[in-house]
Amino acid sequence: MNKKHDEHEDKMSKDNHNNRANGRHEHHHEYQSLDNSHEEGHNEHDGHHNHDHDNHSHDQGHGGHDHGHMIEDFKKRFYISLFVTIPILVLSPMIQSFFNYELSFPGIMYVLFILATFIFFYGGKPFLTGSYDELKEKNPGMMTLIALAIVVAYVYSSLTVFGLSGSNFFWELATLIVIMLLGHWIEMRTVMSASNALEELVKLIPSDAHLIKENGETEDVKVDSLKHGDKVLVKPGENIPVDGKIMKGQSSINESMLTGESVPVDKAVEDEVIAGSLNGEGSLTITVEKTGDDSYLSQVVKMVKEAQESKSKTQDLSNRAAKWLFYVALIAGFTTLFIWLMLGYPFSYSLERMVTVMVIACPHALGLAAPLVVARSTALAAKKGLLIRNRANFEEARKIQSIVFDKTGTLTEGAFGVTEIIVEDGYDKNDILQPAASLEAQSEHPIAKGIVEEAKKQNLTLTEPDNFESMTGKGLKGVVESKEILIVSPGYIKEKQIDYQTEKFEELSEQGKTVVFVLIDNQLAGMIALADKVRESAERAITRLKELNIQSMMLTGDNYKVAQWVAKQLNLDDVIAEVLPHEKADKIKELKDKGLKIAMTGDGINDAPALATADLGIAVGAGTDVAMETADVILIKSNPEDVVAILDLSKSTYRKMIQNLWWAAGYNIVTIPLAAGVLSPIGIVLSPAVGAVLMSLSTVVVAINARLFKG
Repeated sequence: MNKKHDEHEDKMSKDNHNNRANGRHEHHHEYQSLDNSHEEGHNEHDGHHNHDHDNHSHDQGHGGHDHGHMIEDFKKRFYISLFVTIPILVLSPMIQSFFNYELSFPGIMYVLFILATFIFFYGGKPFLTGSYDELKEKNPGMMTLIALAIVVAYVYSSLTVFGLSGSNFFWELATLIVIMLLGHWIEMRTVMSASNALEELVKLIPSDAHLIKENGETEDVKVDSLKHGDKVLVKPGENIPVDGKIMKGQSSINESMLTGESVPVDKAVEDEVIAGSLNGEGSLTITVEKTGDDSYLSQVVKMVKEAQESKSKTQDLSNRAAKWLFYVALIAGFTTLFIWLMLGYPFSYSLERMVTVMVIACPHALGLAAPLVVARSTALAAKKGLLIRNRANFEEARKIQSIVFDKTGTLTEGAFGVTEIIVEDGYDKNDILQPAASLEAQSEHPIAKGIVEEAKKQNLTLTEPDNFESMTGKGLKGVVESKEILIVSPGYIKEKQIDYQTEKFEELSEQGKTVVFVLIDNQLAGMIALADKVRESAERAITRLKELNIQSMMLTGDNYKVAQWVAKQLNLDDVIAEVLPHEKADKIKELKDKGLKIAMTGDGINDAPALATADLGIAVGAGTDVAMETADVILIKSNPEDVVAILDLSKSTYRKMIQNLWWAAGYNIVTIPLAAGVLSPIGIVLSPAVGAVLMSLSTVVVAINARLFKG
């Protein structure tokens, strides 16, 4: 990176940090958090989800074509090739002999040659071009193995049409191409296209902005045309178009799409705002600070791209097996040719043995072994509420040693809930909760919702308050059932020098909880403590991970006290807190550098670089669209226990793949020596027709074995 970029990255880091320092939220009705601990918690999610969606290895082999177009292309080639294969099978002498019927007419071999030529060049094109790319990279795999088999079968069979003695392999050529096209089509259909997270990020920024001209009038202009220092008006409910600083007005800003923090942040003059965040109820005049490539979102896009590009490409199991079979086929084929020639057999017979070996070395079953299991495991995953977007990383999940969880929205629900109600003498909990909830019901703030929700749980009847008022910087005020009710912040209590239970308050503060005070007719009635609710399923998930000997960690932008409180409840192995958004990916890299296989679980855009850097990125389904678009796996039910389900399914999928590959390879282990003629001294030589039967049986076994997969 150049110096200018480094300086900008440093500035971005400071700006983000300052933004959080300045943007500490006094709540919508102005509750200040204890020791600023909850306020710092609003940093929680910063960064941005990505998930590399490594293109499938075959995709790479075909160049950088559009993934959707490639799926359609394979589908089309499969159906057309299947249509042409039927007459090839009907006219093939070997098939006629096997099924004991006869169909012949003048020029039949030329018709077979023309049909097979079409299939070879049309149906075989993806494999021929793919093998060229593999060989150019000196990394032969499935494409090269298939290409070897179809080239040998086509060239040899064509020579038999034009004078060489021997049997043609046109039927083998055609069926091999058709089944391989089917296998690749099934496989590619289950692999999601490369992440379109960057498009989702860009959608957050409006295309137009209200530019305030020198004469004070506003004009709608394109965001692209704005310059540093311009002033723009942001109306209530609009997305903020640029990174900037508030010059006039105050409002509650919802940054959850960017930071993952569920609680809106109250901002006023001199506070900084981020493009893409959602303005609340106030009008704001903003001075443009950053536009285009300098903006926070653009920096995130850049980080996402870098993380994607830095990911290693994983070759799947079938491709690795194919690589070895390619070498086996070459060595076995030429060894067969030379041995038969040395034994004094004619070249035509020796060549037929060699061709039989090379064609049989590419089993049809191998092309279906992995795709059928992938299709089955994808369907099973969907039933369990797991959406697999990146198959290669999902398969590697069985090796995961440590799972890093984001806090807000993942281990916690991202919504406030009442944890304690502390009462003063002469009051009970309902005396406090009922009027407080009646007053809070007039607000849409998350803390208000938490108090109202608790009242509903306790089956309390809420009443319409009189004289409802929001006291700026202090709290709420109103009359409920002829009693004056105040719900205020710790700052208000200290300002009025009202005595309260300081030890209990400090204890709650240490746990990172937000506390509001309830006054009834100017007398302190008690305190209500609220915190982001820990998911019950999170505790069960952590317990299960411990049983599997997998380390569980938390990575959060929240302050250390809050993080420790959550970690203690869940019995986590480690906690990394107070991490700025762009530092999350660095923390994941540090863990990977220690040799650990890392999975990252999060729900906000802020987690994207970390998710991209991890070996497996898991998005909680209730999170942002960007989180879901960038993840390797999505937990549709937002249940942390499903993280364990991913690991279990990955392991069982791998086991089933290995089974299928052994069934496919077993066919080779038996048939290659027989086709080469090792048992010819006792009169056993594998004819191409018998090879076809074994091939079919192998394919059927692999298909049935995949269908029996229960996860």
